[in-house]
Amino acid sequence: MKDILLEAAELIQLNKPAAMCTVVETDGSSPRKSGSRMLVLPDSTIIGTIGGGSVELETMKKALEVIKTGIPLLYKYNLKADLQMECGGAMQVYIEPLAIKPDLYIFGAGHVGRALSKMAVGIGFQITMIDERQGIFEDYNTSELNTFNGNFTDFINRATFNEKTFVVIMTHEHKYDFEVLSKVCNKPHHYLGMIGSSRKVQKAKDDLIAGKILSQEKIEKIDMPIGVPINCETPEEIAVSILAKLIDVKNNN
Repeated sequence: MKDILLEAAELIQLNKPAAMCTVVETDGSSPRKSGSRMLVLPDSTIIGTIGGGSVELETMKKALEVIKTGIPLLYKYNLKADLQMECGGAMQVYIEPLAIKPDLYIFGAGHVGRALSKMAVGIGFQITMIDERQGIFEDYNTSELNTFNGNFTDFINRATFNEKTFVVIMTHEHKYDFEVLSKVCNKPHHYLGMIGSSRKVQKAKDDLIAGKILSQEKIEKIDMPIGVPINCETPEEIAVSILAKLIDVKNNN
């Protein structure tokens, strides 16, 4: 059987979520000793063991929450009182999420989108650029990110969205910006922003309300116009403004 640390390393390499559960302290009789580990996957699959039975079941439940929230947890079990286990000792288990990069979906591979993707590579995002213009990525180095050259709606229907997903909308036409915004806004996400002038943004807000797509409260949570309000003109300067906002949101999670 593969070493559990190698399993964890593979999951990190593939950017797959999981939680590592490690017995850090025991007192008295306990099913496993300090240093025992198990991995928990989002579908409740367990790799390794920290003793089986009730302690493992309860730890798995807590690990699933850690995967969802991204917040580590140190938990102490009194095996007799808490779990009715006859061994009667105590265990402390540290549960930590694997270091998974949040998805950053950039809708639009124009000048600003390209500048943003290049800058964001080393910041800790799993980047995917989406554009439906044929051949848009032919002259672009995509070795450090993913691309989808096809219909925006097709990508949205296929992609995974969760509470850690970042979405940036900056397509080549206003109608596509609104199309993407209207389809993504009700999907799970951590951050959603759209580029545009104040006039364009107000029209998008009005259309979302008129179409009963989103409530006023949820609309106000969308970052539009996108980015940190600085005096910027070039695509690179605009990308810096957007990236600054993404970093701020990511690190204030």
